[in-house]
Amino acid sequence: MYYFYFHILKPIIEIAVLWWVFYQVLVFFEGTRAFLVLRGITYLLIAFLISQIMGFETLNWLLTKIFAISIVAILILFHQELRQGLARLGQSHIFNISLEVSELDAVIEEVTSAVYKLSRQKNGCLVAIERSVKLGTFIESGINLDAKVSSELIQTIFTNYAPLHDGGLIIRGDRIVAASCLFPLTENQNFSKILGTRHRAALGITEHSDSIVIVVSEESGEISVAADGKFIPIVNKERLFNLMRNLLSSEKKNKSK
Repeated sequence: MYYFYFHILKPIIEIAVLWWVFYQVLVFFEGTRAFLVLRGITYLLIAFLISQIMGFETLNWLLTKIFAISIVAILILFHQELRQGLARLGQSHIFNISLEVSELDAVIEEVTSAVYKLSRQKNGCLVAIERSVKLGTFIESGINLDAKVSSELIQTIFTNYAPLHDGGLIIRGDRIVAASCLFPLTENQNFSKILGTRHRAALGITEHSDSIVIVVSEESGEISVAADGKFIPIVNKERLFNLMRNLLSSEKKNKSK
């Protein structure tokens, strides 16, 4: 009886494991150019299976050759993504980057501390915190870092005339994944002409994603938070901490439902 049930459950378990692995690979590369290639390979795989079932020998031969070439092409074109993925295999947040409350508070505290010190020095900054919508396309436009979030590192990046000062910084979970990233400028015609490019970029990326963006004006040192395509005024450090915690905590609750 045990042998009978094992042979019934074995293919089901194998299919479930393969589906889970493939899904996690797609999620991992979502928002990057590799995601589009994986989707294309999926279509080719479906066509390959259909050709085998229907007995299309010529098409089957052609697709077999394409798959053989594709393996080499993927290794060459996406060596950077593959290297980063393998390097992250040992990290606990590779498939789930949601943070515990204590970890979330620690990240917010580091960011808040850095932003206020930069504000006092009138050093402009642009920090985007990723939520459910992946920012892979924007990460690819910058310099990959993959470093733990720290106030000192954020301040160093946005020090005037530092190599990575221009552009935005992207945080995923408790990691600074990239700096000097290019963000799209807002297309909102009602946007104040007084505010500069950094603020336009802050609002622009929230129009393309659900990220939270903190921006410091280089001219006045004023701090603003952009979310859901609009700016939220910041009056003090406590307000910034609580606002970020509320926005990020609500995102975590939505994921858990």
